[in-house]
Amino acid sequence: MTIKEHLEVLLAPMMEEGNYFLVDIQVKASKTSQKVIILVDKDEGITIQECTSISRRLAKQLEELEVFAEAYTLEVSSPGLDQPLVLLRQYLKNLGRNLKVTLKTGEIISGQLIEATVEEIKLQLPEPKKKSKIPLDETLLKRDIPTDQISKALVEISFKNL
Repeated sequence: MTIKEHLEVLLAPMMEEGNYFLVDIQVKASKTSQKVIILVDKDEGITIQECTSISRRLAKQLEELEVFAEAYTLEVSSPGLDQPLVLLRQYLKNLGRNLKVTLKTGEIISGQLIEATVEEIKLQLPEPKKKSKIPLDETLLKRDIPTDQISKALVEISFKNL
């Protein structure tokens, strides 16, 4: 069993009992130690205290089971706004927010996330800045994007309403 798989098994009961979901596990090795980064979230958002609690419980289990033979650093946090959305649950959590989606073709599409399924997401595109005399077809302002075509999807940060 790999370290990542071992961590997933140890984290599973904690995720279930706290209604958290595991976003990613990264294990980075250096010459002197390993750094383990665990990204967790919750539909309503996760607090620092919850991350700390998960970290302490996991560290205790790792010590008891002697998972790491050498020094390691454990970091448990929520994915920041700079982290791309990867799970359907993350897309659902961000319904109504603006996304910047980079497709595998390199095309970049920005718009408000209005629907998300396993197969695709739907964005409401912004209205063109130039007003046209021809009435705008609202269906042209929606874009369905198959999830398998998404290279990266980031939540756009807006300070307009603050």
